[in-house]
Amino acid sequence: MTGQPSGYRPIPEAGPASELFEVAVASLHPTQWCVGLAEVWSRQQDYARETRQTRLSDLKRKPVPLVRSAGGQLWMVDRHHRLRALLELDPQTTTWGYVIAQLDVDDRAAVLEVLDQRGWLYLFDGRGNGPRPALELPGSLMDLDDDPYRSLVWKLKQEGLIKPQRQIPYHEFRWGNWLRRRPLPPFSSRHLTPALIPARRLVCSQAASKLPGWKGDGRKCR
Repeated sequence: MTGQPSGYRPIPEAGPASELFEVAVASLHPTQWCVGLAEVWSRQQDYARETRQTRLSDLKRKPVPLVRSAGGQLWMVDRHHRLRALLELDPQTTTWGYVIAQLDVDDRAAVLEVLDQRGWLYLFDGRGNGPRPALELPGSLMDLDDDPYRSLVWKLKQEGLIKPQRQIPYHEFRWGNWLRRRPLPPFSSRHLTPALIPARRLVCSQAASKLPGWKGDGRKCR
């Protein structure tokens, strides 16, 4: 088990011609098994200081890429962390989305098969086990596992040690599963500090050079 998706279609970004629409976050189907709760908690602190209108304006600038089934169900291909944070704060919260694919199938298994073929599912759980059966994916954002390695990668990105790769599905999980196979001291999403110093060295090393978003081993990565 490597924990690395073998192939994918890039996630189309929203453009001037994209039709944005408001949608209830609770109605969206997740396409991954887990989140890094450190990022969720951080986003909650930010959202708690905002008004609902300010929050909606911010969300409109970063809409959710969605796949719509023939029956109208919506599957989110990104933004799981921010929307999990919002949903915990307000079960009635809404966000903005845009459709990146309209499917002609409605059966859950058929929808998941299409998403999997495009590399738009992440089927590894919070312990890195998988790929697990797509039909067993959690049905709600509130049911997603915590993956402390995903939390660790979020922190490293915050520090500028990994470049964002917005069009690559589950980019941060690729890094997380790479780190999972390296020796790190025990840590958790609540307490990342023990792993940060060795993880910084690892993500800046030549050993990580084939991962998308690698910044190199020069001074900018120290």
